[in-house]
Amino acid sequence: MAFSAPLSVPFSVPFSVKDVLRLQVAPALGCTEPVAVALASAAAASLLPGGAPAAEKVEVWVDPNVYKNGLAVSIPGTAGLSGLDTAAALGIRGGDAARRLEVLDPVGPEDVARAQELLRQGLATVHLMAEQRGLRIRAVVSGGGHSAESVIEGQHDRIVSLNLDGEAVVASPLLAESAAGGGSQLAELEQWLRGLTLADLLAMVDELDAEDLAFLEQGVAYNTRLAAHGLKTGCGLGVGKTFERLARQKLIAKDLSLAARMLTSAAADARMDGVKLPAMSSAGSGNHGLTAVLPIWAVKDYLDCTEGDALRAIGLSHIVTASVKAHTGRLSAVCGCSVAAGAGATAGIAALMGGDLHHIAGAIKLLIEDLAGVICDGAKAGCALKLATAAGTAVQAALFSLHGMRVRATDGIIAESPEQTMRNVGQLSTEGMVETDRTILAIMIEKKLAGYV
Repeated sequence: MAFSAPLSVPFSVPFSVKDVLRLQVAPALGCTEPVAVALASAAAASLLPGGAPAAEKVEVWVDPNVYKNGLAVSIPGTAGLSGLDTAAALGIRGGDAARRLEVLDPVGPEDVARAQELLRQGLATVHLMAEQRGLRIRAVVSGGGHSAESVIEGQHDRIVSLNLDGEAVVASPLLAESAAGGGSQLAELEQWLRGLTLADLLAMVDELDAEDLAFLEQGVAYNTRLAAHGLKTGCGLGVGKTFERLARQKLIAKDLSLAARMLTSAAADARMDGVKLPAMSSAGSGNHGLTAVLPIWAVKDYLDCTEGDALRAIGLSHIVTASVKAHTGRLSAVCGCSVAAGAGATAGIAALMGGDLHHIAGAIKLLIEDLAGVICDGAKAGCALKLATAAGTAVQAALFSLHGMRVRATDGIIAESPEQTMRNVGQLSTEGMVETDRTILAIMIEKKLAGYV
């Protein structure tokens, strides 16, 4: 069945769907938190006279959520190494800041060895800014009698300031376009998204042109390549490979729900294991991108639809994911892969199945009712389990909604409208889960001190 979207709804348009894709969807190599630390370090090192080869020491300060998400996840191209200190060392020893979230792509075995030597000498250190709210990374790199600093704020690749020996560097292509003006296009976009209705979000799908569809198709290629690696090798926790084996043994049935869970979790297995393949991220997270894209791509094979229909559904998924994240914040104690990208995926699946605005709204509310309690306890191999749950629930919520199931507005945080439900999730994330986030981080720091991480 062809993708069904309502006619365009008139509203003030300071942004377009191209802006959403440009600011919210991008290739990312490795988990975005250690990658952001590597980017900050590489950017600072590039300012030194003589460039990165002159760097002798790196010191990094990060907010609690960057610290949490970067604690245990494997870093691409390092044979399983992890840690933000490792990411910082790799940033100055082999990173290319001009490649943004693919900063570690040039890193090879010699760079890894040189980074490990820095770590052995205690010359790559990370500090937690325990009271910092919102994404912030500050890297200071010294060498040859000089000191350089970079600061990332708001989103993982948004470098807002650079300085060398205390003097601001203002003419650098590494700086965010809006940094000099003190504003953020992303913040403005998110403010705009928070004011839109679901009907407005659906209408944006009509704006997708051939260029946008080609970009969305590239995202599918990136994310399915990760999934193929996970299914072939059983790397990471091996969730996707295990699903496949169980289906081959006819212990579980391979239906559209299992197909979505298998493809999505296999990609997460590969990504969390540090496989050196980029993901197409969504709303600042590679795992969000896997959840927003792959369940829809898996489900399409069970429906009467074209690949173009599926790509438009993926476009809707990215738009809805961005909208939910605009309410919850970039990083929080709520698992965004489950709630934000899961909402995007179920919206896309419901639309791909021929659902209208009413069905898509119902699917989003059903998914949030089901998964709003899933916590984020950092990036690690076990994220593949959560992505499997999100993918399967996204399919289930869409099917339930198309068959008339509705969550009552009297239920918990669910509201009459999907818009208010998203706002309620945002309130839960930004206000209600603050102490939960601190507790999760405290448990993880205890594990690190005890040598488990």
